[in-house]
Amino acid sequence: MNTDWIILDTETSGLSSPIYTVELAAQRMRGWAPFGEPFRKLINQNAWISPEASRVHGYTPEILERDGFPPEAVYAAFADYAGDLPLVSYNLEYDLDKVLIPEWKRLGISPIGSRGFCALRLAQRLLDPVPAGNCKLQTLRQFYYLPERGAHTALGDVETVIDLLDTVLKPLAESRGLEEWDAIRAFVEDEWFPTCFAFGKFRGRDYRDATREPQLRSWIEGLARSSNPRTAAMGRWYIANLDGPGLFEKRANGPAGTNAGAGVTSSDMVVFGDREARLLRDKIAAARERLASLEADYTRDRMAVDVVQAALFRLVGAYHRNRDRLRDLVDYRQSLIDALLLGREDDVVQLDTGYAHRREKVEAEYDQANREAEDQRPLSDADKERLTALWKKLVRLFHPDRFAGDPVKRQKYEALIKAINHARDAGDIDTLERIASDPDGYLSGFGSDEIGIDEDNSLQHLQALYDALQSEILARLEALGDLREGGDFELARAYERDPAIVTRIAEHQISNLTDEAAVLQAKADELADQLEEITGERPS
Repeated sequence: MNTDWIILDTETSGLSSPIYTVELAAQRMRGWAPFGEPFRKLINQNAWISPEASRVHGYTPEILERDGFPPEAVYAAFADYAGDLPLVSYNLEYDLDKVLIPEWKRLGISPIGSRGFCALRLAQRLLDPVPAGNCKLQTLRQFYYLPERGAHTALGDVETVIDLLDTVLKPLAESRGLEEWDAIRAFVEDEWFPTCFAFGKFRGRDYRDATREPQLRSWIEGLARSSNPRTAAMGRWYIANLDGPGLFEKRANGPAGTNAGAGVTSSDMVVFGDREARLLRDKIAAARERLASLEADYTRDRMAVDVVQAALFRLVGAYHRNRDRLRDLVDYRQSLIDALLLGREDDVVQLDTGYAHRREKVEAEYDQANREAEDQRPLSDADKERLTALWKKLVRLFHPDRFAGDPVKRQKYEALIKAINHARDAGDIDTLERIASDPDGYLSGFGSDEIGIDEDNSLQHLQALYDALQSEILARLEALGDLREGGDFELARAYERDPAIVTRIAEHQISNLTDEAAVLQAKADELADQLEEITGERPS
């Protein structure tokens, strides 16, 4: 492919209309490779930015006022950069149809470039069924070991899409003969639905299994009869592909013209089994290493988030506590007035008891949160490195999936992993070192026998173990992606660059909480006046 085109991404003010662009980034492409310098501008539109969006990308009105440019100037520069080249993004319906085109219309700017294809849909089709579990950009980056760019910045996401195209999607496209721009665009725009269902009673199942399962076939036929046009189109597409020539035979017998079972003797089976076992053990070792690495990444990022949240809680916790105390007081007094006016004096004792229990529970929770916040202090870089190395070593060695088929041994491993994870979450390097040096001795303190590290090497067990590890890898990739997409993680990253940001956020929250507490206090006093009128006594 030698066509010139543009890959772009936007960061915005939020998801609610009107949506304003706060960052626009793009890269001119020649074929599959970047060509020339990237384009990247912050845009100051003096627009409100939702707190959720700001937590994700880190841009605030103050930052945009300082570093941003007027939208007309940015789009004039982008028009010069893009010309009439096709525009591609990793969610074209959002970036182009919901963000840029409405914005250009609002600003009276002529449309820039031409419509290209959606890189997300290209990934969904080429990777189907998706081995990483989903096609979120950061999930695929983690799954395929792509470089870590600036996640949730427009330029960082553009660079990650380029990495994904070059490393993963280009080879897959070329293997399908998709080498020209028009062929790739037609492939993306062709009607298509995922091989595995993402919904319903057959969620996770391959639609082609319907060739041998009447219930699944009947369910798909029900989709085709749906009154919803998209659902009906999906059902018809699956049926058309199910009824295509030779589909089931290809799945059952392998490539056309071959017979997977021909000419296999018993001795061949022994050799094949030994080779398969060796391959599976190698894959299991790699999967354990991958899982340990992902768990370590998750732990590192989770600890960074927890440290910042603890620092924020130490500054604003007392104000939250006072606000919640006043909320409960207002609710209690209002309920008390309602009960007295309705003549339900028997309810008063129950209200008093419920209020006392509620306050006791909430105060205990705040006391616990205070203790945890005081304990949550950042580790030094050296301690972080030591913690990560120890934890990865222990997880590789003692993961409970090693004994998926032995409930007794698995229970002992789970007890050990629970202790390992608890020490990890607490940043307790001493305990991790004790476990690493003498795991049996550590468990013996809890009355457990030696755990041993031998494992079943049968093909059936090895395959089950590998499948279980792959499932955990996908689950951890998704958890890591969810963590990194959250505003708390972006705040933790911002804190690394500028620790004073926590103080500024705390000051803003304290101001809001103080105002809310003042309103609640006035309401509580008003209700106290009403109770005094009703009962002749002013409540304490």
